[in-house]
Amino acid sequence: MRPSVTMLALALVLAAGPSAMATDSAEERAAASRQVVKAFAGSLKGELQQAIEAGGPPNAIEVCKRVAPEIAKTQGEQHGWEVGRTSLKLRNPDNLPDAWEREVLMGFEARKAEGEDPKTLEHYAFVEQDGQPVFRYMKAIPTADVCLACHGTELSPEVTAALAERYPQDQATGFKKGDIRGAFTITQPVTQ
Repeated sequence: MRPSVTMLALALVLAAGPSAMATDSAEERAAASRQVVKAFAGSLKGELQQAIEAGGPPNAIEVCKRVAPEIAKTQGEQHGWEVGRTSLKLRNPDNLPDAWEREVLMGFEARKAEGEDPKTLEHYAFVEQDGQPVFRYMKAIPTADVCLACHGTELSPEVTAALAERYPQDQATGFKKGDIRGAFTITQPVTQ
């Protein structure tokens, strides 16, 4: 993590009071968030692979539409957090980034342009949301080969038809391998 982000996180923890510092360091919260992202990504990847094996890439579109939100909800309920995915180029309008997420996603793009590996891009901080202190975490989702069947530049007619049916306002195509497809996003409450 960049030093400026670390200093900001420390300042926000200090502002939250001694109880937040004693029990909830940014690094501890980030480590816990990484584990949730790993579980979310692993579950989603398994579901996508099964869907593709069963009926090709059009089946994967249904998994992303129906199963991915269920995985996020389950992970969120297990931890008492908000868990989801977002992107600058949306497929599902329910995943619209808020202002903080949009800024982080734009920062990821800038960091990638400076040569950072999208697989390692993450950002986290203690921030105020709706008048309450929260911990926010985001982890970039790099576009892998398997993603290109539904998010790439050359889509099959079956995928194009499935996207038009399920996501008439789809913006999430035209990606190349290694592009930042979006990010996993987590919001943890902070108790004082």
